[in-house]
Amino acid sequence: MESGTEPDIQLTEYDITSSANDFNVLTIISYIESGSIVLPPYQRNYTWDKKRASKLIESLILGLPVPQVFLYEEKRNRFAILDGQQRLLSIYFFRKKRFPKMAKRAELREIFSERGVFPESILSDDNYFDSFNIQLPAIGGEERSPLHGLNYDTLGDYQSSLNLRPVRCVIIKQNEPKDDNSSVYEIFDRLNTGGVNLKPQQIRANLYFSPFYEALYELNKNERWRRIFGQDERDKDLRDVELLLRAFAMLMYSSEYRPSMTRFLNRFSNHAKRTLRPADIEFLKSLFERFLAALDGVPVEAFRAAGRFSIGVFESLLFGRCATLWESRDESAIDPIPPEVVTAVSAEVRQRLQEGTTKPEYVTGRLAAARRIIGEASPE
Repeated sequence: MESGTEPDIQLTEYDITSSANDFNVLTIISYIESGSIVLPPYQRNYTWDKKRASKLIESLILGLPVPQVFLYEEKRNRFAILDGQQRLLSIYFFRKKRFPKMAKRAELREIFSERGVFPESILSDDNYFDSFNIQLPAIGGEERSPLHGLNYDTLGDYQSSLNLRPVRCVIIKQNEPKDDNSSVYEIFDRLNTGGVNLKPQQIRANLYFSPFYEALYELNKNERWRRIFGQDERDKDLRDVELLLRAFAMLMYSSEYRPSMTRFLNRFSNHAKRTLRPADIEFLKSLFERFLAALDGVPVEAFRAAGRFSIGVFESLLFGRCATLWESRDESAIDPIPPEVVTAVSAEVRQRLQEGTTKPEYVTGRLAAARRIIGEASPE
């Protein structure tokens, strides 16, 4: 994937308010189960092991301090998790008395993304979950903790201590700009303290999750797309989803492009979340599938540069062939795209990429060039 080299010198000033709230554990569990605290379905897998999760539960029962959680208020009584996903999930799983098996966590993420919850039939399935009994083995001859081996229902008097233990939650709300919540990405990026640095698309998966994003995940499974992209397995860091996002951003939002690419994709994700209707999303899915079918006769090498998938070539082809169809909502079939047309677009794009990658005039120039080449090759 091509990466930009031009520095991003744009600065945006934000009006942000933050407030500290001490939600007790029972309230947190209630918020998660009701959907008020939104668990990020595609951000990343749950990564903690049972010992680490048990230490968190022990700390809460004993009244020891735990790191604060950061939430973003998307709207009234709806909060996205900026920092604290692993802690909140550990509390949730302990309340359910179930702990996800490591080998099943990617599959569980898929199930959760499709249903918005972990169904009871899945929670009770021993193929997916083990029992969550506190695991605090004695170390170095010390006495074993009296909490060892207990679950939520067998805590006895400790259960009230856990239920009422407060967890400091810092709630962040962006007041200005009103139609651009880009500050949330910046905050998330800086708060990313979970031990595994999240990639940009993993962050977006939490902050901008929407029906459009659900469509992206569905299209990412398309066999024709996987062939062109060159990998059968989906990427755990969502880089393949990010490439699809970028292609659609160029198709629909290129007139608003300005660097950096990361911030452009953030703005487009927010735009898609706020403005795309179900009919728009269904049309985009159909359009993309028709476009992929039109590329069946093109060898995958045509989408490669130095042996790697070239997003510049792919997004330029998508824009050149489909921009007019998107603008007019044309549902007609797309004629097969000859390999020589793809080769011509690829040569033009690569030449322009040598001149520059992320400046607006370079980006719009290669998109327009692709539209011209495809138009000249059209039989109409």
